[in-house]
Amino acid sequence: MMFWEDFHEGHVATCGRYVVGREEIVAFARDFDPAPIHLDDAAAEVTPLAGLAASGWHICAIFMRLLADGLLIKCDCLGSPGMEEVRYLRPVHPGAVLSLRRAVLETRSSKSRPDMGLVKFRFELIDGTDAVACELVGTIMFGRRNPGARLA
Repeated sequence: MMFWEDFHEGHVATCGRYVVGREEIVAFARDFDPAPIHLDDAAAEVTPLAGLAASGWHICAIFMRLLADGLLIKCDCLGSPGMEEVRYLRPVHPGAVLSLRRAVLETRSSKSRPDMGLVKFRFELIDGTDAVACELVGTIMFGRRNPGARLA
């Protein structure tokens, strides 16, 4: 089990492997983002995406799956106050293999809750060529190993 004290500014780690399927892209789009670029090969082919591509919200769901499996279920995670940035940098086409890279930007102890610390991360969904498809910046709250300890 990892706690807030286990995260250090500058630490970078990569985890997970997720293969994005065509049927999955279409099913997600049909239910949540029914734009032609996510549903129809011919319509998507003539766009700047150059083919059927996953919805940004679908990419965020894949990010969450990789984050949960690769980090959160191994930690005393207390949730998140939210994401500050989400940027879609490259289209995610069927067959893409994504991994999650995370970098700790900063850590701080909670002033109002001594049992908790906050970690700000830069997350990147990277493809098989190490190109960044999506970048997210956000904070996650973690339990403290020793909640009674006071840190500056």
